[in-house]
Amino acid sequence: MIDSHCHLDHEPLLENLDEVIKRSKDVGITKLLTICTTLDSFNRIKEIIKRDPIIYGTFGIHPHETNDNLSVDKNFIIKEVNQNDKIIGVGETGLDFFYDHSDREKQISCFKAHIDAAIALDKPIIIHSRDAEEETYQILKSYKSQGLKILMHCFTGSTTFANKLLDLDAFFSASGIITFKNSLELQETFKTIPLNRLLVETDSPFLAPIPMRGKKNEPSFVKYTLEKLSLIKNQTIKDMSDLTTDNFNRLFDF
Repeated sequence: MIDSHCHLDHEPLLENLDEVIKRSKDVGITKLLTICTTLDSFNRIKEIIKRDPIIYGTFGIHPHETNDNLSVDKNFIIKEVNQNDKIIGVGETGLDFFYDHSDREKQISCFKAHIDAAIALDKPIIIHSRDAEEETYQILKSYKSQGLKILMHCFTGSTTFANKLLDLDAFFSASGIITFKNSLELQETFKTIPLNRLLVETDSPFLAPIPMRGKKNEPSFVKYTLEKLSLIKNQTIKDMSDLTTDNFNRLFDF
């Protein structure tokens, strides 16, 4: 198994990192991708990826944080990613028009800078999209011919959105949300996504899956999301584990 999206620089994961890594290995996780959201986050991630061979990282500015990180442009991103072989992706970036913590135009500008950098680096871009399906799609569509590698993190979008993104060769990561009782529509959407486009994640320490709701999430809990995805896709747990691992390795060029 691979947890394709966690935040090991957040508490309580950071203060218990050795135990978190051990529990991850105990359930069969072979890679953890810890995701950057701010410049401070990246400073922590550069140290975290030294802690164990299974940990990799990304560089990116979360859409909530764009107002405070206007100096982060394409060249800045390229420079930071190129300085470390274990930084394997660009993001988390994208658009969040639900909370609107940052100005929408600034979110769009920052998102495009990340896309330009990802193309130049030939690295996958990890995308957060909430209440911004059409805007996200139109931006990504404008880069269709440029070889952009797209990973939709914690995908909760509509089937229509998923179909449009499939036309752009996107990958989709399922989080613990697919285990929730009120996620029937999302489960139906995941039924339509091809097996070779699926990954799993925790987004820990957030979004703990059933049966761990109410607890702080951690990478080892990805097994519950994997089990649910196996049921949705009518696959054995082992086959789904192998498929999502292979998809991650293919996307991130391992």
